[in-house]
Amino acid sequence: MKQLLKEIQKCTVCSAHLPLGPRPIITAHPKAKIAIIGQAPGAKVHETGIPWDDPSGKQLRKWLGVPDDVFYDETKIALIPMGFCYPGKGKSGDLPPRTECAPLWHEILLEKMPNIALTILIGQYAQKYYLGKRLQPNLTETVRAYTNYLPEYFVVPHPSPRNRFWLRKNPWFEEAVLPELQKVISTVLNGAGG
Repeated sequence: MKQLLKEIQKCTVCSAHLPLGPRPIITAHPKAKIAIIGQAPGAKVHETGIPWDDPSGKQLRKWLGVPDDVFYDETKIALIPMGFCYPGKGKSGDLPPRTECAPLWHEILLEKMPNIALTILIGQYAQKYYLGKRLQPNLTETVRAYTNYLPEYFVVPHPSPRNRFWLRKNPWFEEAVLPELQKVISTVLNGAGG
């Protein structure tokens, strides 16, 4: 795993397309029980080198019901984005994650983590890549059908502050889905089912 992470850190496959240059942001460990697959690091995360070190990350940890020390314990939780580097700014937020990373690195990474009992797919890019034809017509319906993907996957929207309108429009997510997510995470991290 250490060797693989070193290779990833040296990756320059899409460097010509990265406005701030390559800086792959990922944590993984052979003992990890949960994999969180998000989109791509934002500019602040690119700067600090710490995954989910921004308002989205703060919201995500709240959703998961885990403190920072558990979230950042790579022997418990692997943090793997769809695109490992900051993709740049678009018209309404960051650009989509680069498409080169997931096919190049995800399978080989996940093979080295045999204890993964749950993969949390955050947002449409991760969900489309991992669920393929099992996706519902849109993100809202995919998240509403979260039980269809258990026990392997748990699907959630992106925790970005930009999604506050979606959260207001879909109160069932925080009322019904998040308590289930927290229950599943607690079960996996405390040994039962993992």
